[in-house]
Amino acid sequence: MTILTRCGIGILPAVMFVALTASGVWAQGVAGTQGPARINSGDTAWVLASTALVLAMIAPGLTLFYGGLVRSKNVLGTIMHSFVILCLVSVMWVLWGYSLVYGPDRGGVIGGLDWAGLSGVGLDPNPSHGPTIPHQAFVLFQLMFAAFTPALITGAFAERMRFSALLLFAVLWSVFIYSPLAHWLWAGGWLARLGAVDFAGGAVVHTSAGVSALACALVLGRRRGYGSDYMAPHNLPFVLVGTGLLWFGWLGFNGGSALGANATAVGALMATHLAAATAALAWMVAEWLHRGKPTALGVASGAVAGLATVTAGAGYVGPLSAMLVGVAAGLSCYLVIVWKGKIGYDDTLDVVGIHGVGGVVGMLATGLLASSAVNPGGPDGLFFGHAAQFGILKLVDGLIGLRISPEEEAIGLDLSQHNERAYS
Repeated sequence: MTILTRCGIGILPAVMFVALTASGVWAQGVAGTQGPARINSGDTAWVLASTALVLAMIAPGLTLFYGGLVRSKNVLGTIMHSFVILCLVSVMWVLWGYSLVYGPDRGGVIGGLDWAGLSGVGLDPNPSHGPTIPHQAFVLFQLMFAAFTPALITGAFAERMRFSALLLFAVLWSVFIYSPLAHWLWAGGWLARLGAVDFAGGAVVHTSAGVSALACALVLGRRRGYGSDYMAPHNLPFVLVGTGLLWFGWLGFNGGSALGANATAVGALMATHLAAATAALAWMVAEWLHRGKPTALGVASGAVAGLATVTAGAGYVGPLSAMLVGVAAGLSCYLVIVWKGKIGYDDTLDVVGIHGVGGVVGMLATGLLASSAVNPGGPDGLFFGHAAQFGILKLVDGLIGLRISPEEEAIGLDLSQHNERAYS
């Protein structure tokens, strides 16, 4: 079994499960207005600026964040991961990646290769992919998402993967995991048709990266000396500067997903900033109570957790809801990272605990807290009067039924479901 097969196993079902919890809202890149396409200079300027902001998230943001977290003997190799993935995915995206994700749909599963090499992708707007911006502006913006996601995964196996293996993994993962998943949710694929949503990457980016990171950590095994050697971050100032750059860039990551300089973008920026700030404080308090001291690493980790968690619903939740998301992010991600030490898997830079858990919590929170008062183009979540946003139970009920029969309930679960008794 290849490393891709083992690292990729279970990723798509896990993300599908999470995505269905927030149904009924337009996914990123899918919503488009009807009528003649006209370029709007303000929208175009905002998307181009957001593209630059997301680039800053990768380099130097993620490179400094991850580089500071590893030991000094691994800092250059770790920084190299993000840089080379940015270059590699950029070329792949133009040659075939963009077409596989956003090209003409093939049965709801994948895009065709009609746009390979950006054939037919010019400067005129495409109504389905940013009706007021040049088509290539949309291509460039989405390229940054495609590059950022595999770069995130590298934190799970930092300090122990061959560089050549990293290159092959990044290519295969981008083709066989990212491309179909992004198509399913963002380009009118089958999950989007079911109503699954993801405003800026809660499932496509963070949940997929988190699940993949866990698989990679388990397949590669622990670092030598894990649990006994001193493996603390070698440069916390790098980590804090990297966190600040990630925060800065995330405003474009989420705000740019509105694909225009509009009210949705403003709401997304507000939600993004408040979730990050609140999550940083929540993590700090949890760590202070648990360990007796607040740490700079904890505050930085909390901020990134908040950013990752709010991504799924940034354009659909109000300021107070975003703060609730931040609290949930800070506490849940901290708890998972504490549990990691007890479970024993070696996720070097806590990709699973921050991005995986944050992505899942964010998708669930979107189903609870989405409000049409914030974004008229989206629906209300469970707490705003629309229970259908929590679609998993409906799905399960339709497939196999949720509730046991009255007779089975009278007999009890032990006998009716398992044919066993706890006590004779």
